[in-house]
Amino acid sequence: MPIVKPFMSSLKFSSIAGNGTGTGPGYTILATAFTTDTGIAATAFPSSPAYYNLYINGQIQTADTSTITTGAITIPDGDTLSPATPIVIEFVVN
Repeated sequence: MPIVKPFMSSLKFSSIAGNGTGTGPGYTILATAFTTDTGIAATAFPSSPAYYNLYINGQIQTADTSTITTGAITIPDGDTLSPATPIVIEFVVN
């Protein structure tokens, strides 16, 4: 049985779709293109979150919609979104 740490917190990062680069399955937005929930520019995403939630235009997305590293999020076909579409990532960390 896994050990569950008693403390959980969340960190939120926000950006817009227009800050990404690439096309089709290679569309990515760098972590440095995001602002943290404290209002400062992000330098990296958390390295080992319990999980994360991706919101595109306020709508939560399914797990197959993205992949994430500490340096970027990849959203296949994200280049088809309007450049002003808000992107929010919520990391749950413990």
